[in-house]
Amino acid sequence: MSDTTPTSKQEAQTLKKEILSLVAKYQKLNWPEEEKSHQPGDFVPYAGRVFDEEELVNLVDASLDFWLTTGRFARQFETEFAAYLSRRYALLCNSGSSANLLAVSALTSYRLKDRQLKPGDEVITVAAGFPTTVAPIVQNRLVPVFIDVDLPTLNADTVYLEEALSNKTRAIILAHTLGNPFDLDAVLAFAEKHNLFVIEDNCDALGSLYKGQLTGSRGDLSTSSFYPAHHITMGEGGCVTTSDPKLKVIVESFRDWGRDCYCDPGKDNTCGKRFGWQLGQLPEGYDHKYIYSHLGYNLKLTDMQAAIGLAQLKKLADFSARRRANFKQLYEGLSQFAEFLVLPQATTGSDPSWFGFPLTIKDDAPFKRRALIEHLEGNNIATRHIFGGNILRQPAFIDVEKRAVGKLENTDRVMNNAFVVGVYPGIKEKTADYMVETFKDFFKKL
Repeated sequence: MSDTTPTSKQEAQTLKKEILSLVAKYQKLNWPEEEKSHQPGDFVPYAGRVFDEEELVNLVDASLDFWLTTGRFARQFETEFAAYLSRRYALLCNSGSSANLLAVSALTSYRLKDRQLKPGDEVITVAAGFPTTVAPIVQNRLVPVFIDVDLPTLNADTVYLEEALSNKTRAIILAHTLGNPFDLDAVLAFAEKHNLFVIEDNCDALGSLYKGQLTGSRGDLSTSSFYPAHHITMGEGGCVTTSDPKLKVIVESFRDWGRDCYCDPGKDNTCGKRFGWQLGQLPEGYDHKYIYSHLGYNLKLTDMQAAIGLAQLKKLADFSARRRANFKQLYEGLSQFAEFLVLPQATTGSDPSWFGFPLTIKDDAPFKRRALIEHLEGNNIATRHIFGGNILRQPAFIDVEKRAVGKLENTDRVMNNAFVVGVYPGIKEKTADYMVETFKDFFKKL
């Protein structure tokens, strides 16, 4: 009997249902829901994955298709993610860092004509952040211009924007630091006044609100990350969103080898004239699937990753609520130590879905950051510095062409005095209580 007969297809579908049912049972047995209260000595991660049987079932479902590149799950995720952010387009890629690379690279496309970014043009950003927000600027032979951050929001201090402006300024790329939105109104008004592109690095802020609107929904381009530490995960994975049709096609080209063709994988002749093009110095009629209009990459992700993301996206609202609750509990518990600590503060008009709980040791405190984090780590509470601290002092960035506005004093404070503990959804109320008590134990000894 042929493998394509109706009987064999029905048998395969029945078997598939059995497999997926067993996968769901396996997940519940292998990763049972943690019901026990936190015990002293239990490890408290700063971040981590939270999932149930739905993610594992989706993953196996996609693997049974054996469609190893982007496919039905990726298309569905892009549709739902774009709708979530009220954007026209979402373009999946293999990481948030790649999403930033695609977003910046897109602005260098010749298709933007007089708005095309060219080598030597300047892009305003901050140094107190993750390196791959800044690296694509340098990698595209553009010049980063650094402004200082505000304490306690840890975001770009917009009073420096005008001072950062020059006749070479063409764009702004800023992250919503640790989920706390930067001042979007001020940044977008400045950009509109001076005809600048804005890229929102939303990798740490999915679900955050600025004046009632989701972050990642207002810039010319925005980026997201689905690394396990972030608000939802695919293991690895990222996304670029936009509502501009031209930018959508450009990002897609850079993501997909730089090709001019925009057919989905496995599809042909979407444009209706596959052999009717003449571009560059190629002969007329050259196959459009093999015409390259940009110096691109291959930054796609697999359908298996997208399948996990679809299950995670359904949980985002609950995840964000848990992050906000954990943040509130830590804030209330640690406010008594405001004599020594700069506590985080939400940007005016915002409701962050916090990535972590940042703290900055005050300059006149009778202890150094290292003493506090060693106490926390010694009690199994994971800590992290705030990414690169001051990017300008990182080995990779010392010799790059750049410009800084002022001395970046708060950026150096972040580098020297700031750190983060977790608020991710896996942290329960009893665990947050333990975290606060561990801080108390430290301050009792001062």
